Amino acid sequence: MAANSKQVVLAELQRTLLDPVALPDLAGPWTEYEHPRQQFAEVLAAVGGRAVVVRDLPELNAELAKIDTFRGARRVCSLLSGIERANVTVREMDDPHAGEDVDFFVAPGEFAVAENGAVWLTDEVLKHRVLYFLTQHLVLVVPAREIVSNMHQAYQRIRFDKPGFGLFLSGPSKTADIEQSLVIGAHGARSLTVFLLESSLPARLE
Repeated sequence: MAANSKQVVLAELQRTLLDPVALPDLAGPWTEYEHPRQQFAEVLAAVGGRAVVVRDLPELNAELAKIDTFRGARRVCSLLSGIERANVTVREMDDPHAGEDVDFFVAPGEFAVAENGAVWLTDEVLKHRVLYFLTQHLVLVVPAREIVSNMHQAYQRIRFDKPGFGLFLSGPSKTADIEQSLVIGAHGARSLTVFLLESSLPARLE
């Protein structure tokens, strides 16, 4: 009986034809922000992260030194040269599990998105992409000029010319599945700080 009922339902679904619907026009206009840097910072703060504008590498290091968890960190890994207190390099890690005790991970972001506070990340210079998620605290450094207003502009910037890994990351790890109570750092970084760097990015380390 159950099998016959299943066939009846499937047959009904096959007979039910919906009218075709044209695909939406993706030409826009889409949301644009007069001050994308400010919008990005506000949205990132709303999802638990923090954006800090810095002029150059010395100011970036000065702002890092203000973070209590950074000053107390034992293992700091950086993909950018010139980060003070960095004592772990990715090239030393033959096994991705070796990053399980990294306290701070500093990595470059390609660009940021104002409408949702996201940063586009790849593994082009990252041996083990799991570091984005294993670290206790994540710091992303993004050129301040590289902020787009919306995700439509963001997708236009993504390259698919070769295999690789990429993701849009907005805020620290968080979940509200359990009793609708927001928990930060449940299955990833406990904090996210995005530095919007007005000068050129420091040299990348591999």
